[in-house]
Amino acid sequence: MITINTCNNTEYSPLIPAIKAIYTSPKGEMLEIIMDNATAFHDLKTYLSEQKIGFREIYQGEQMTIQFCVK
Repeated sequence: MITINTCNNTEYSPLIPAIKAIYTSPKGEMLEIIMDNATAFHDLKTYLSEQKIGFREIYQGEQMTIQFCVK
């Protein structure tokens, strides 16, 4: 499983490393994206749903994690 932690990133949108990981990871690879930005987290969930990619959500305080398999 590849883990991408975008927490405390103020230089750019946390979606940038998340989408980069989706497109550069080999098919079948499990990804775990950790965020602390609720808007970006919602946008990522919407994107994955539109792509018909199932995912698991984990909430821990201010931190949100989404796990899924790259198609």
